[in-house]
Amino acid sequence: MGRILTYGELATQARSQLESHYPPGEARAMVRIIFERVKGYSPTDMAVKSDEQVSDFIADKVGSVVHRLLADEPIQYIFGVADFYGMEFKVSPDVLIPRPETTELVDIIVDENSGRKDLTVMDLCTGSGCIACALARNLPFSRVSAVDNSDGALAVAQANNRALSTGVSISKADVLHLPAKEGQFDIIVSNPPYIAESEKAAMEANVLDHEPHTALFVPDSDPLLFYKAIAEFAKASLKPDGVLYLEINPLYVSELRAMLASTGFTDIAISRDNSGRERFATARP
Repeated sequence: MGRILTYGELATQARSQLESHYPPGEARAMVRIIFERVKGYSPTDMAVKSDEQVSDFIADKVGSVVHRLLADEPIQYIFGVADFYGMEFKVSPDVLIPRPETTELVDIIVDENSGRKDLTVMDLCTGSGCIACALARNLPFSRVSAVDNSDGALAVAQANNRALSTGVSISKADVLHLPAKEGQFDIIVSNPPYIAESEKAAMEANVLDHEPHTALFVPDSDPLLFYKAIAEFAKASLKPDGVLYLEINPLYVSELRAMLASTGFTDIAISRDNSGRERFATARP
């Protein structure tokens, strides 16, 4: 039987194991999350309790999480939660893990509409519901609707909507064949599948092996597949002063801009994410 570890020793051991597979900063962040989720300990708690002995039960749980992380399973799926826009969202392999870039998309929408109330908002390809719930929480008195075609994603989105009490109207619909809602929306937003199949080779294993491919990939032959359908729907469904907001693939900015213009959109603007990549588009009918 091995020597009983202290919390400080267990944390050091876990960090050392994870640093064999992840950058040091990421490994440290993972260790922090592990002890927050497994034991409810903050970094301060860990410092105070560093010399306390760990039970076999906790040591085994930490070891199990580390093992799964070394097999490239995302930590958000391991614990079933992800932080987004100051809220905790349930996630599962049925939905994408919310990305920092998507936080920036919500920032753009909130900043541009901060002085407006009673907005009608539609989120297409909602996934976990993170965009819809964040907008419902941050746009005063807004009426937010969201759709997705995946039953698994809809169950997750509904669970998040209930847990966060955000009042989003969530329903099943195929965005590629969505009937127009004539002039109903002030805002239409979407972070649809936009990664071309040919980009798979450059992707990290934790994404490629665990996140839902239907929410990630589009055919190389039609990389704007979802954007074309969204643009057609938005052109008919936005109010005259409404705005379409999109998260986009930087590889297809020129094609996207041309497609939006050909659909009848004007005032098309492309903005960059915090990494400097062209990541967001806004357009008006």
